[in-house]
Amino acid sequence: MLRKLSCLLVAGIAVASLSGAALAAKSAADEMSPDAIAERIKPVGDVYTAKDLEGIAPAATASTASSGPRDGETVYKGACFACHDTGAAGAPKRGDKAAWEPRVAQGFDTLRKHAIEGFTGTHGVMPPRGTCASCSDEEIENAIHFMTDKI
Repeated sequence: MLRKLSCLLVAGIAVASLSGAALAAKSAADEMSPDAIAERIKPVGDVYTAKDLEGIAPAATASTASSGPRDGETVYKGACFACHDTGAAGAPKRGDKAAWEPRVAQGFDTLRKHAIEGFTGTHGVMPPRGTCASCSDEEIENAIHFMTDKI
């Protein structure tokens, strides 16, 4: 009886082992099927051109359209604060009368020119448009007024 049981056990293990190997081979073959490969390498997104979007309602872009130039505070908080709140690169801090007075004394046109074109002075550097490449000249002017109004 023990011998029969042992034979059945060995036979069962052999069948299970062969079944497992067959399943593993089938799984490996499934992973290499054209459909499985296509699924793994498919693009993660799509690219649309203006022609692709013809006829689609512009509702999504209507809310992002500009309603005019941004005010000085908005421009300041979006770009200028990075240097003018910390004094980075020698930038005069907003509200620092001693730092701003010699600059303001040069006149608004000079401040505007330096802010738009950039400036390297003895006490610091002003990059062109102060890191706000998307700012219009009027928005740069608004930011200058916002920074110097407390002087």
